[in-house]
Amino acid sequence: MNIRIIRKKIKSVTNVKKITKAMQMVSAIKMKKAQQVAVDGRPYQDEIEKIIRAVSPKIDSSLSPLITQPEDKIERKNLSIVLASNKGLCGSFNFNLLRFIVKNVDFKNTDFIIVGKKANLLSKFSAHIMADYSSNIPINNVSALFEFSLKKYLDKTYKKVELYHNQFVSAIQSNPVVTTLLPINFTQKNETENIVEQKAFDYLIEPNPKKIIDSLLRSFVEEKLRFAFIQSEAGEHSLRMMAMKNATDNATDVIDNLTMARNKIRQEKITSELLDMVTAKESVESN
Repeated sequence: MNIRIIRKKIKSVTNVKKITKAMQMVSAIKMKKAQQVAVDGRPYQDEIEKIIRAVSPKIDSSLSPLITQPEDKIERKNLSIVLASNKGLCGSFNFNLLRFIVKNVDFKNTDFIIVGKKANLLSKFSAHIMADYSSNIPINNVSALFEFSLKKYLDKTYKKVELYHNQFVSAIQSNPVVTTLLPINFTQKNETENIVEQKAFDYLIEPNPKKIIDSLLRSFVEEKLRFAFIQSEAGEHSLRMMAMKNATDNATDVIDNLTMARNKIRQEKITSELLDMVTAKESVESN
């Protein structure tokens, strides 16, 4: 390997390093933005859940079809919503989610709605994908996705609607989780935090319980779905940030090694030229 080839490699790796560094910075900014959106929207979701948990002991299951499963004995499939990413270069973000799904889902009795182009990999496992809500801005599809899933559940097409996504834990960790959206189970704790037991309050519900409770439950499920989208987005950007940081560090190591190799070859060339000069001088003096 000569110096010219090494210089070309150093130039190429340096250009790659600039790209990965820029992607790392962009992902860091997007991650912080997604985290802030989650923080801003959390009080609204928590307040709805607090109210629902407070009045849940007094809620008659007949007030909303979102609370109960169909009572007939017809075998129905589950509907699973999968939140993946549209792009790669985000470490094990999609791989861990798909592995979690393959391990926990009965594909024969489950239909899938996918969000994110990488979720198409489920087709390799003979998964029945009935709808694809992938787009450049997935969170814009939350309302449409909720209405579609809700309609299928209320039509008694499916007995349960589940959501598979990556839950943001920290800047270096996201864990795949499953959340049951429908039917709503008040005995379950919130998946993202431990809720302190609240005192029961007496609420005056007007104009009528059925209208208010059903509307409240719909808002609760939709916000739960929206929050999962935000969590997934934050996790994607955090893992992409770490992947690009690792790529930048590796590029730095490669540049350092190539620089050392270039200096070594240059030094060997200089030493060889000096030896030739010394040999030539000694030859002239001996004559």
